[in-house]
Amino acid sequence: MNPDGAGCFTHGSGARAHCDTGMNDRQARANGTVGLGVARMDPAVPAREDGVAQKRPRGVLALGWACFESAAHGRTEHRPTSADYPESVVRRTSFIAGGGLGWRISMLTTPRERPTPWKIVVVTGAPSWAEYWAPALAALPQTREMVVVDRPGFAASEPFDCVPDIAAQARALAPILQAAPGQKILLVGQSYGAAIATLMAAAQPRRVAGLVLLSSYLGEPGPTTRWLVTMGSRFLNLIPRDLRNAVMEISNQNGQLALIAEALPKLRSPVHVIHGDLDDFAPLEVAERLAREARTRRPVRFERVSGANHFFNDGPVATLLGCLETAIAASEPNRGLRAPALPRFRWRLGKTLSTQTATA
Repeated sequence: MNPDGAGCFTHGSGARAHCDTGMNDRQARANGTVGLGVARMDPAVPAREDGVAQKRPRGVLALGWACFESAAHGRTEHRPTSADYPESVVRRTSFIAGGGLGWRISMLTTPRERPTPWKIVVVTGAPSWAEYWAPALAALPQTREMVVVDRPGFAASEPFDCVPDIAAQARALAPILQAAPGQKILLVGQSYGAAIATLMAAAQPRRVAGLVLLSSYLGEPGPTTRWLVTMGSRFLNLIPRDLRNAVMEISNQNGQLALIAEALPKLRSPVHVIHGDLDDFAPLEVAERLAREARTRRPVRFERVSGANHFFNDGPVATLLGCLETAIAASEPNRGLRAPALPRFRWRLGKTLSTQTATA
């Protein structure tokens, strides 16, 4: 193995780059750094994200109960994001879906006075709840912008019914790939959102500077996903809308995976596969196989995060932002290279010959 970039290694003949990131909660929280990436907390929100993370439900049972409780009270958020962060830090807004679909799609954003060099666009999993990315949005440095969507059929987004067609979802979310002049986009597909983000990047390859497949779910369930889908299918008409739509999405994804195989070779940007080694929702082996066998124009960079489970956004913010910063650094175009200057002697020689001809 030969070193390839910041802490990465290339296997074999350079077909795939691999990184192994260790995660230590206590160290990450103390230093604001972790593993490969370095992500320091924004001083504008010093230690608030720890408290907020504890207020939001954690674990399968707590999240399930939060769904029932929110549905009973007619809320689209389990806990209003505005109760934890001012609008100057995390703001909820919306846009009209692309592809002529006309749905109103809800999202969380980080307001910035001026465009940042990089805009991070996150397509969440199933169920799709942008609110669980709020601590990461709040901790983001001012040199970055982030947009996290509630996908069609979830939370505050339309329609009410499930949209199992991942191509339709990719068309609906296409407007969020708009960027300011000179701004680059890092597109992040989390879990079920990884397949949708891949289709989005393939449809608009010039708009995406880097694609991150985070805890990607690609048709092969881990033990926890298998149990949840089995139980959810039995009580499909009794569970709340978000859980019902999630079960229906996951149950219908397998037949659409050929679209991903067709999309990957079309990508112009680097692809980064990031996966926790404790993920029991989407098997690590499937992510490793994707990174090893995917047909892409560039080598796929694989990052294995020690101690991380399926929900990166529910762990230490420093770990998540560190992984994204590493992907941004690896996605910089022509990093460290400059276009060679044209030789001047050719121009001077031409000028001399022209002068001699005119004199003669």
